[in-house]
Amino acid sequence: MNHIRNFSIIAHIDHGKTTLSDRLLMETGTITEREFREQLLDSMDLERERGITIKSSAVAMKYRAKDGQEYHLNLIDTPGHVDFSYEVSRALSGCEGALLVIDASQGIQAQTLAHYFKALELDLTVIPVINKIDMVAANVDRVKAQIDRELAMDPEEALLCSAKAGLGIPELLEAVVKRIPSPGGNVDGPARALIFDSKYDAFRGTVIYTRMMDGSMTAGQMLRVMSSGKAFKIEEVGQFRPERKAVNVLKTGEVGYIIAGIRTVSDTPTGDTLTLDENPAEEPLRGFMESKPVVFSSLYPVSGDDFEPLGQALAKLKLNDASLHFQKESSSALGFGYRCGFLGLLHADITQERISREFNIDLIITAPSVQYRITLKTGDVILLENPSAYPDPVEIQMAEEPFIDATMIMPDHYLGAVMKLCMERRGTNLRHSYVGEKRVELRVELPLAEVVYDFYDQLKSVTQGYGSFDYGFIGFRPSQLVLLAIKVNGEDVDALAMLLHKDRAYSRAREICERLVDEIPRHQFPIPIQGAIGGKIIARETIPAYRKDVTAKCYGGDITRKRKLLEKQKEGKKKMRQFGSVEIPQRAFLAVLRTKSDKD
Repeated sequence: MNHIRNFSIIAHIDHGKTTLSDRLLMETGTITEREFREQLLDSMDLERERGITIKSSAVAMKYRAKDGQEYHLNLIDTPGHVDFSYEVSRALSGCEGALLVIDASQGIQAQTLAHYFKALELDLTVIPVINKIDMVAANVDRVKAQIDRELAMDPEEALLCSAKAGLGIPELLEAVVKRIPSPGGNVDGPARALIFDSKYDAFRGTVIYTRMMDGSMTAGQMLRVMSSGKAFKIEEVGQFRPERKAVNVLKTGEVGYIIAGIRTVSDTPTGDTLTLDENPAEEPLRGFMESKPVVFSSLYPVSGDDFEPLGQALAKLKLNDASLHFQKESSSALGFGYRCGFLGLLHADITQERISREFNIDLIITAPSVQYRITLKTGDVILLENPSAYPDPVEIQMAEEPFIDATMIMPDHYLGAVMKLCMERRGTNLRHSYVGEKRVELRVELPLAEVVYDFYDQLKSVTQGYGSFDYGFIGFRPSQLVLLAIKVNGEDVDALAMLLHKDRAYSRAREICERLVDEIPRHQFPIPIQGAIGGKIIARETIPAYRKDVTAKCYGGDITRKRKLLEKQKEGKKKMRQFGSVEIPQRAFLAVLRTKSDKD
């Protein structure tokens, strides 16, 4: 155990975590130059296409230090985006130390601080690493000053490296061996292993990603899941190098995987404790706090036959992504589907994309909403995440919406544009402070509903990509909420209904009506599209009908002949509209989700 080191790589987006992981694999000889490819640990196509890490990845490496000793290094690469911070917290719980990577040109950003404080909470040894020192814009002295001022760490302890060029990597590996402590745990005690992730394999069942805290496990033993008491026979234990490789035994302090032929997805919840059936542990390990979703959307299959497969797909994704929440619901417009909770809009987008690609299910996703707190006149308090369940306004005593404390770090010449953006989104209590030469930190209290839609995209746009963003939930505050209903041909489309602030209702209603006019095809009768609050119509657009020129055969003669034909046509259209149904295509629902900048 003295020669085992478990560590994670944490950083803000695009500061070089995955490139550094790739370089460590090369340096330790875990992979050969022939096997190497960029973003090696990003195994999903989506990760490689978007250039971001979505899932934490574990890998085991052998390293011979300068003192001649061979060390076993377990590395967990983590995401950087705020929507995947739950992945980071789970990865850190399986480690004793973390490499905090900081871009030499951009310096400390919002997510750098968020991940650093999470590592401190878990009492990990943090090693600051200044990456990209070979870049023209690199300013190592400025970053060292930030480490001193903002992290309260000794800047001389920071390691300098370039993951892309391979500079400073041997020194970094030596620091991991010398500074990060070896794992603790009772080698001879009853086996206890923490589940920090899982993956479903169609041929082998659930592959459990685990960290052995006490004892050991080997193939052939009977495994027990402590929360449910269910027992399974272990078929294989192994490590990631970076592909799965079977070993004889998983010992205390090691990170690896267990396959036990578990077919039911819900039998291995993330954060649970595994032990052995013949000599079970008395106390389970401390798991993870349940993640709380902040954005809610409904997912409906385009084909009704895909409803059951969609449920199975969501269950398998939840095994791999513990922050996903879902429950069944139905819509008169879209049929049966699932109401899902996500940690952010990117999380929702990635989930939808994964279902489409991995399970081949075409989806319609409804407009995102947040969770509101409604106090009724009877004194009952309800948490509302689905606009269709909004009670009659007459029964409501008070409506509250969630607020967040947002932190943004940017170059100071963008401060005015960002403050204007925050004010447009009903931001309050703006305060800013300088965190370095020409870099400013802005803190503002914002309604969460204004953030989840397209705030992050707008922030990146006005700061030309240099603004970073992080937030924490601060509670519910009273708000003037209204239910915006969208009517197509006089009928409510419940999938397009949304709860929003009264001041936003008119502009949002106009925007949706204009988009639906572009997306819904013309029919034989005119189709009115309306935005309504209660019985009051606040926006309207009309899709004109196809019209046959019924007066073409009239050449000359009395005008009443033409009028008679036109009146007859008008009556026919009216009758058609009463009995005709309007098919709303899938692209119309997606158009409502697009932001104005996307449309432009």
